[in-house]
Amino acid sequence: MPHDPLAPALALIPPLLYLLVGLMPAAWANARAATMSTLATNAAWAALAGAAATAIAHGFDSAQSWTIHPVAMGSLGSFPLAIYVNGLTVTMLLLVSFVGAVVTRYARPNLDGDPNQGRFHKWLAMTLAAILTLIVSGNLLLFAFAWIATSLCLHQLLMFYRERPAAVLAAHKKFVASRIGDVSLLCAVALIGSSLHTLDFAGMFHVLATPGIRVPASLDLAALLIVVSAALKSAQFPFHGWLIQVMEAPTPVSALLHAGIVNAGAFLVVRMSPVISHSETARCLLVAIGLITLALSSLVMLTQTSIKVSLAWSTTAQMGFMLLECGLGLYSLAILHVVTHSLYKAHAFLASGSSVDTFRAPVLPYPRGGLRLDRLLLALLTGSALTLVTAAAFGITAHSAPALLAAATVVAIATSQLLLLAITETEGNPSFPRALGLGIIVVLAYFTLHAGFEAALATSVLPVPDPKGRFQAVLAATVVGVFLVLLVVQRILKSDPTALGKGLYLHLYNGLYVDVYITRLLQRVWPSPPADMGSPPAPFATIPGTRGGS
Repeated sequence: MPHDPLAPALALIPPLLYLLVGLMPAAWANARAATMSTLATNAAWAALAGAAATAIAHGFDSAQSWTIHPVAMGSLGSFPLAIYVNGLTVTMLLLVSFVGAVVTRYARPNLDGDPNQGRFHKWLAMTLAAILTLIVSGNLLLFAFAWIATSLCLHQLLMFYRERPAAVLAAHKKFVASRIGDVSLLCAVALIGSSLHTLDFAGMFHVLATPGIRVPASLDLAALLIVVSAALKSAQFPFHGWLIQVMEAPTPVSALLHAGIVNAGAFLVVRMSPVISHSETARCLLVAIGLITLALSSLVMLTQTSIKVSLAWSTTAQMGFMLLECGLGLYSLAILHVVTHSLYKAHAFLASGSSVDTFRAPVLPYPRGGLRLDRLLLALLTGSALTLVTAAAFGITAHSAPALLAAATVVAIATSQLLLLAITETEGNPSFPRALGLGIIVVLAYFTLHAGFEAALATSVLPVPDPKGRFQAVLAATVVGVFLVLLVVQRILKSDPTALGKGLYLHLYNGLYVDVYITRLLQRVWPSPPADMGSPPAPFATIPGTRGGS
């Protein structure tokens, strides 16, 4: 492995800049809110410049590491303050730095006038410093410390309005879920260190990439613990309720949370691909968790009337899809999904105040006869044909890459939705050719971007040992089946909400009450602290989407 310290040293710039701002005392920050806001904004753009410099210096070449100060830890190997830069690091460093700069700039006018504006910028900077440290960590134990720090700093942002009981309860649920995830990750660290006698990512990759290696049972258990930690961080079923209920925090927090921090679960799995790829049990669990969460969230999302709540359910579904992709061994596709979802969701939350205009726009009505299965079948067959032909052009078939073709089912379904809307229009309207052309562009873009990310991350992940085996084929077939069932159910609910039973729509609107039971159990085992009613009320707290509300 090359030992040129230039790229790793540049990768230290973004987290250090945010850390310098975050270390400012809260009292000083509140007393000088304008100065603190300027410092945070300038640090954010400088951090983005540092991330860009890292990308230029390193590119997507082989991994580089820089050990600053190694500390021996017996049989667990060593605990160095190490920086690790590869294609995955560069991609995530650019993404989080960009989102952080945009969110920090947006927060400047959004929190203007709030008595705790300086404290907000302090903890926003600390949270970004922690997540960027997580990305550049070269050692699994340092990664775990940054993982915990990210959650603790985020908790301060979620508790920004301590006088709101709903905010306190949601933050408490997130706090408890995160502590369970932290314990799981630390146990996984201990198991990996004792099994491989190294905690360096570079060393783990080297050992586990050895052909024909026999993986001990302890690593299989470590992989399962990593999956549990990732699922809790990504708000997966049944511990998804906190993500839906943290809307009480300011809007910049929602944007950062949904566009950046919940992606840490998928990032953890991809970073630990050397361990995950060798565990069929862990990958099967990832697929199961992802499918269940995706199915539930995608149906519940259709029933929501609040824009931000609907966006939150959408995030939960997308996180499930990312873990599903990781379970199928499609690590590069999962990172592509992380990037596109982060950019979209950051914009969606920051622009949520004007999202109501979308609902005022005219939409195509469904036919009076309800859902026409013949039209749905025609659209689905056409979309599937486009996807299969394009995949074949990229050398992707059911035999060569069954998992990738299964994940591409969602592209076929998305294309079929465009075609279905065009088919339902009146005869003679030229919308169908336009929809067909747009579908071709979408499918081409999907496979082209996947090929690009696969090439960029080729040396950053360890693929599954048998991508064409029976296990992969069974997982792929299961995914396709669930996607097709979801498609039919979603179309039925959209065309006639009572078609599947009068009470189903109401039950879905309430998330099937899963979070209600989780909350009751949590309040018995670990009650949430009372709201700080002595705090001054948040400004404009009754106006959703303004400075004081989310």
